Amino acid sequence: MSELQFEVVVVGAGPAGLAAACTAAESGKRVALVEESPWIGGQIWRGGQAGPKLSSAQAWFERFRKSGAALLERSCVIAVPQPELLLAEKDGEPVCIRWKTLIIATGARELFIPFPGWTLPGVMGAGGLLGFVKNGWPVSGKRVVVAGSGPLLLATAMGLQKHGAHVLSINEQTVRERVLSFGLGLWRHPAKLWQAAGLKMNLRGVAYHCGAWPVSAEGEEQLSGVKLTDGQRTWREECDLLACGFGLVPNVELALALGCKLMAGYVQVDSMQMTSVPEVYCAGELTGIGGAEAALVEGQIAGWAAAEEMERAKELYGKRQAWKRFKLNLAQAFVLRSELKNMVTDQTIICRCEDVSFGQVRAFGSWREAKLQSRCGMGPCQGRVCGPATQVLLGWGMESVRPPICPARVDSLVSSNC
Repeated sequence: MSELQFEVVVVGAGPAGLAAACTAAESGKRVALVEESPWIGGQIWRGGQAGPKLSSAQAWFERFRKSGAALLERSCVIAVPQPELLLAEKDGEPVCIRWKTLIIATGARELFIPFPGWTLPGVMGAGGLLGFVKNGWPVSGKRVVVAGSGPLLLATAMGLQKHGAHVLSINEQTVRERVLSFGLGLWRHPAKLWQAAGLKMNLRGVAYHCGAWPVSAEGEEQLSGVKLTDGQRTWREECDLLACGFGLVPNVELALALGCKLMAGYVQVDSMQMTSVPEVYCAGELTGIGGAEAALVEGQIAGWAAAEEMERAKELYGKRQAWKRFKLNLAQAFVLRSELKNMVTDQTIICRCEDVSFGQVRAFGSWREAKLQSRCGMGPCQGRVCGPATQVLLGWGMESVRPPICPARVDSLVSSNC
């Protein structure tokens, strides 16, 4: 088994991870950027390297290439066998990565709230569907309904429309007053304001319903339509695809495995982005959902701090504070309504990996008990989908993380001599 040693290891190559790796490496530290996928940029900048124009993403890609930091792509951290050591799997082979300082920037994933029919082929996460399309999956001519919550719905709708899809409607579960209030508050962030205005302009022919959410997805072996409601009336829209996501949840599994403290589901950090574990920092969506710009600022602060450049880190405190206000406004604007808990029935599958229904799960008193008795959360996704769903529906929380942190070969775990 190979073993690698670095002064600073950054896990996650999204905007926060890229910024952290660049600043730490430019300060003279020996840095490694560990990324599970074959590309840098995370989901938000996926495919950005091929864009024709110089963008923020491409500027950071170029800066990273010049920084001298090592890139360990297709590498997934699967365990923390001892302090200052990560066990990863790269191209199916185990590798030990030793670090003096660790920066976790593992980003976030979509939140799914189950409802009847949500496992039908044709029902996909909003960001997930857009990711498929960016990789070449054809949607030209397909009728698409977009539903859920958050600014990602607009970005998804425009991306799908750009690739030839016929977007029928966008259904935002929060009320119009909150959406308008959030939009008016974007004057503090001109780039965000122009981005939002551009999205609305490009989608001006698409129906945008506030205070609306899906009741059920319908079809025999394939999605044929979706029932929607605004709490007063219910209607059906015929469609080929339903892009549905109710916001984002942070990927805190590695942070939990390291013993980092959480508050309200996010990793607690100090002014330098350090967690409750010494020499372990967090940046980006792990500390609160805020988008690429906020993640870049936090990543730079973490990178400077890891490189012991504290004064340079402090120079970014003002920008970070502005993005903290943005994060708070975002969370308040798109808070999930209680009616979403009523979508699920006892027959609705809540754990897709193990075919466990909501009726089976709600008979138990905790996430741990449900896992032991029903196998909910024991499948390949390791509870990444059903775990947050049960938190919304039943108020449960993830109590602990056991290796592997992500799916791995048994050989990689048992042959480890880290």
